[in-house]
Amino acid sequence: MNTALPTSGSRLPFLDGLRVAAFALLIPYHVGMYYVTWDWHVKSPAASDTLEPFMMLSSPWRLGLLFLIAGAACRGLMARRGVAGTLKDRTLRLLLPLFFGMAVVVPPQAYFEVLTKAPALLPGDGGYLDFWWAYLHGGRYCRGSDCMTVPTWNHLWFLPYLWLYAVVGAVAAGLLRLKPPALRMPAWAWLLLPALPLALARIFVMPHFPTTHDLVHDLYEHLEYGWLFALGWASRTPLAAQLWAAALRLRWVALAVFLASWALLLAFAIAYDQVAPPAGLLVAARALRGSETWWAIVAACGWAQRAFPRESPLLRQASAAVFCLYVLHQSVIVALSQGLRPLGLPWGVEAVALVGLTFGLCALAYLALRRVPGLALLVGIQRPRGRLEGRVASAALA
Repeated sequence: MNTALPTSGSRLPFLDGLRVAAFALLIPYHVGMYYVTWDWHVKSPAASDTLEPFMMLSSPWRLGLLFLIAGAACRGLMARRGVAGTLKDRTLRLLLPLFFGMAVVVPPQAYFEVLTKAPALLPGDGGYLDFWWAYLHGGRYCRGSDCMTVPTWNHLWFLPYLWLYAVVGAVAAGLLRLKPPALRMPAWAWLLLPALPLALARIFVMPHFPTTHDLVHDLYEHLEYGWLFALGWASRTPLAAQLWAAALRLRWVALAVFLASWALLLAFAIAYDQVAPPAGLLVAARALRGSETWWAIVAACGWAQRAFPRESPLLRQASAAVFCLYVLHQSVIVALSQGLRPLGLPWGVEAVALVGLTFGLCALAYLALRRVPGLALLVGIQRPRGRLEGRVASAALA
């Protein structure tokens, strides 16, 4: 096993594969949200708890993994371009798609949400253009205590969070200029110690500061995702460079403990579906839920090193496309779900069709939009001018 420490500017080729795999889960997961009982923008008439155990296999760790990858990518970008270059790159790459997405990509989600949940609130004749005009001017759509404030970023909340962490990381690194020593720990410690802050945040912070995704009032998620971003950043420095070798070595153990924790939490959810659990058991369940996030991430990082051991032009191209697919996919899912609904398909057939059509339409959109320079940047497509720039873009994409 190669245990050489990666330098901050060196490429970790498996990160491309890990990024593509993580983003590939987005479409099936968000299609699944249409069919489960959890709250979402639109809901299938066939919604039930059938898929929820399988959704719980990825929901605890999928986004955390992306923040870890983003932290590693931002540290590499910082090593190449410095503070000013990192701030410019992250602002263009993240905030332009965010603002464009909020104005153009996200509104169909908000429209169909109001149309299916509270159609009487639609302005004008209830058509999309009337709603879009009202959406751009701001306002609130409320059904009882359930309110939606527009404009909204919906699934694009990841972008302002990532921009904030990148700015804080770059500015702090530029001001402090620390040269951290290499942290040497036994492999098992990498499985346990990074999980501790996640478990503590789940126990003590989450009950009082539940997830909001509004950036300002979201303490629990900032502690969780900020910590994982920081770990990714530190993994490109001597401080935590041993993380990757530890993940490779522990991939079987990490996978086993994650699956065991998933099974235990599933049993807990079933047993206490209708009654309140004992206080001590609830604390233990929250600690396990926080820890399983890290165990799943370690397993994913370890197996990615085995699955993607070297650079691949095809993988780099896929990695360059995933950001665009991320920006577009949820609006495509919502619109397709309403388009397919009158057909009355069995929900399993409809779900497979939604996944396939969403992948296909988003891929076609990427292939078309990448040829339009200004529009490409607005949907997260970077147009490199040469081979070297292409590699840099792939490394920096998070």
